[in-house]
Amino acid sequence: MNAPRDFPRPGKRPGDDRRASMLRVDQAGEFGATRIYAGQLAVMGDRHPYGRLIAGMAAQEERHRAAFDAMIARRGVRPTALTPLWNVAGFALGAVTAAMGPKAAMACTAAIETEIDKHYAEQLEQLGGSDPELSTAIADFQAEEVEHRDAALAHGAEQAPAYPLLSGAIRLGCRAAIALSKRI
Repeated sequence: MNAPRDFPRPGKRPGDDRRASMLRVDQAGEFGATRIYAGQLAVMGDRHPYGRLIAGMAAQEERHRAAFDAMIARRGVRPTALTPLWNVAGFALGAVTAAMGPKAAMACTAAIETEIDKHYAEQLEQLGGSDPELSTAIADFQAEEVEHRDAALAHGAEQAPAYPLLSGAIRLGCRAAIALSKRI
């Protein structure tokens, strides 16, 4: 018996499914980032010395999310069904790390942005020149994510209690969220 063949569908170009998966996971990630910062600000408040820094990063993440929202809508890509989970999990992660202290909040940012930098680099390599709109957005956002990581490190992320354990756990969770959001 022959295995079923995946014939191209009318109107679909090769790579459309891969790009749809990229958009789905990137939009979910940026949404999750906005929720993490919302959780941190809910605990730390906007008067905390790191409040302005976190609010600035949150505004950039919101701009990233809005750009991916627009691409998803234009391209007819199904967003992840896990958005309600990322809403709660992101806020909780932000709130818990902020409750642990400002350096733990910075450790959270450093860990997340380390994984997102790697994730975006992999996507750019996969895309090559096949989708200039998506590649340009990813490259621009990647540069800002690296700025977030570097700012978090400069503000004491590595001085957080149990930094290696905290960072490792958050990075593992981030990789799991990426894998799940690609498909679900």
